[in-house]
Order: sequence, then C-alpha cells, then structure tokens
Amino acid sequence: MFDTLDAGLAWAAEHQVTGILAEYPYGGAYDVAVSEGRFTPSKAHHGTADHVAAFSPGLRHVHLTGGRPDQ
Repeated sequence: MFDTLDAGLAWAAEHQVTGILAEYPYGGAYDVAVSEGRFTPSKAHHGTADHVAAFSPGLRHVHLTGGRPDQ
C-alpha cells in the first residue's frame, strides 16, 4: 500500500516488478463504491461474500513491465 501514485511507481521501479498498480479506497472497495454512488447493487448476488471478495473498485490503475508503466 502506498500513499501516492508516485510512491508506488518508485517502489515498482526499484524492484522492477511486472503487473498492475491499482488504486483501492480505504474502507473496502465494495462498501466505498456503494456509499459514493459508483456502484448500485441491482442483482440478488450483489453484496454476497463472493461478490464483495471479487469486487474491483474501478479506480485508476497502471500496467507495469519491469517496473515501468506500459506505454
């Protein structure tokens, strides 16, 4: 977890990681998305343990290869 995008990118560069650096809200991605109106539960499975566990916040993310953002 990093306080800023720049801190996350610096760490990724230092360790030359490949993957996705994703922003997640504090307080649980599902609960925050619902409380902020970014997601409205509309199906019976919404809010179940399986759905909440797999929920993506849909916030900004950066794809990395060898510690550098993909262009």
